[in-house]
Amino acid sequence: MHVALLQVRLHIPDASSLKEKRQVVKSILDRARHRFHVAAAETDEQDIHRIAVLGFAAVSGSEHHAREVASKLLDALLVHPAARVIEHELETL
Repeated sequence: MHVALLQVRLHIPDASSLKEKRQVVKSILDRARHRFHVAAAETDEQDIHRIAVLGFAAVSGSEHHAREVASKLLDALLVHPAARVIEHELETL
């Protein structure tokens, strides 16, 4: 079993409240779960309305496949219209 872990810190410039941030974060997490079949959660900075830290995990029998799923997810996040990736970390276990 191989696990690819992706953590991203996002800037959400149009969020003027936690409610607006939650809408963007929920959309990103739901889309990631359905499109990439990963586990996904907001992991830090829940009380800051323009910053979100999200974690994703892809599990596969192949290290290459797990890393590929996480990389494609990162590519999708890099072009997301409502959020900008500030930093990211990708590792495989």
